[in-house]
Amino acid sequence: MTTVTSPLAGRAIGLAAVPDPVFSGAMVGPGTAIDPEREPSEAVAPVDGVIVSLHPHAFVVVDGEGHGVLTHLGIDTVQLNGEGFELLVSKGDTVTRGQGIVRWNPAAVEEAGKSPVCPVVALEATPDSLSDVIEAGDVKAGDSLFGWQ
Repeated sequence: MTTVTSPLAGRAIGLAAVPDPVFSGAMVGPGTAIDPEREPSEAVAPVDGVIVSLHPHAFVVVDGEGHGVLTHLGIDTVQLNGEGFELLVSKGDTVTRGQGIVRWNPAAVEEAGKSPVCPVVALEATPDSLSDVIEAGDVKAGDSLFGWQ
């Protein structure tokens, strides 16, 4: 069982509330989403593992069980071409839960006309493989978001 923790502080809103049909329809995978606090912060690793995909606006960490967790920093933020995002690690790095991956400012994303909402998705998972999914309430970075069987 993998416990996936929040990469950010904010409010859990669930994937259905994400303003993007690919995420809200769970086409990428099941999970939840965080509406982040509007202040400069570091998005941190939600599991121990290896960075297999790294972009300014999104990253995937795969844990020892082969579970890949996608953290997507905002919606349509790829259109910002990395502006306002600072990578703190490299692809292929081994990271520990809670380690900073990307420094960014959700308020700046919002000012640029994009949603700062952050989907946290279990890649290639089935909805019934997740348990205790947090879809409401305040969360801090490192708080449990869901379990993955």
